[in-house]
Parts: sequence; structure tokens; C-alpha cells
Amino acid sequence: MALAIAAVVVVIFWRIETWPARTAQQSTAQLEKLGKDLRAAFIDIAHLQPRITINNRIYMEQTTPVSELVVLSRRIEVEHEFLHTWVGSSKRVKLHGTFIAKAGFDLQHNLSIDIRPNEIIVQLPHAQILGIEQDQVDVLAFENGLWNRISGQDMQSELSILPQLAREKAAESDLPAKAERALQQQVEQRVHAPQPLHLIFKGGTANEAR
Repeated sequence: MALAIAAVVVVIFWRIETWPARTAQQSTAQLEKLGKDLRAAFIDIAHLQPRITINNRIYMEQTTPVSELVVLSRRIEVEHEFLHTWVGSSKRVKLHGTFIAKAGFDLQHNLSIDIRPNEIIVQLPHAQILGIEQDQVDVLAFENGLWNRISGQDMQSELSILPQLAREKAAESDLPAKAERALQQQVEQRVHAPQPLHLIFKGGTANEAR
């Protein structure tokens, strides 16, 4: 009986002595599992593996097989009119353009994830307008004057203005900020972490067009 009691006491003492180490091991294992979940989420969303640190220790280095992550696309319509009068003769061109604006993130800048026991911090650049693709251009007016004719240079100049107007309109429509909110929702839907997850955007403002 005495030996049995002594054995129980030894086991209990050993459990108490090793409890901090075992707890730390379990906590680290949970954080590493969370790191794998976050890595899988970003591979699924952005086709890249971000740099992940756990308790200030590098767990995974970043790999970037793609340079940009497009999160949102929006159809943008713009119009522009050109009117020029010379010696009483006027020429007029009016164009309507339809473009697809794409907002997202430049992945050439560092994307890092720091996993801590009390929070997760994801740092990445602000979203921006990544590109404007022309879908369709319609000529609403094409009027020549008697001696003031529309030239090829006139048309080329007017056509080049439409993408600029589309980019400005996309930035003013808060599309980059919406891309940031969309990314945060996608990450939160894929990663169910017990601690708060914070996305910190660095650099220029979200509405800054490139």
C-alpha cells in the first residue's frame, strides 16, 4: 500500500513538474496547425505561401508564384466628348467606353503573418487598381467641319483618354477599399481561429490607383 501511494505521489509530482512544458508543447502545436491553415487559405485565395512567424520564430518563408492578386472586378462606363472650332468650322467626336476595372494586391511587396497566442496579425500592402481592360468602345458622334476635319491623331488622343477616365472612376468608387474588405472576409471564412485576426494594410491609401 505504501509503495502504491508513493508511486501515485511520484506520478502526480511528475505531472505537476512537467505541466508547463507539456502545455507549451500543446500550445505550439496548436499555433503550428493554425499556421498551416492560414498557409492553405492563402494558397487557395492568392496562389502563394506567405511568410509565417509563430511567437517571433520564422515558421515558413514566403514564396510568390504570382505577382498580383485580383480580388474584385467591376464594369466601368465612361464618356468623353471632343469639340474643336477653327475659323468657324467645328469638328466633334463623342465616345462611350466600357472597361473592366480590377482591384487587388501587388504581391511583389511582402505579405507576412505573425501568429501569437492572443492574436494573429496579417500585414500586406493596401489594395489598388491593378488594371483596366477595354471591353467595348462606341462612337456616339463623329462630325467633321467643312475645312476642320477629324484626324487619326484626334481619334487616337480621344481613345487614350477613356482608360484614364475609367481608372479615375474606379478609384473614386471605393473599389480598392472594397477589395480589402473582401479579402478579409475570405480569410475569416477559411480560417476559424480562436484568437482575433487582424489584417493590417501598409503603404499608400486603399483608393490610390497605380
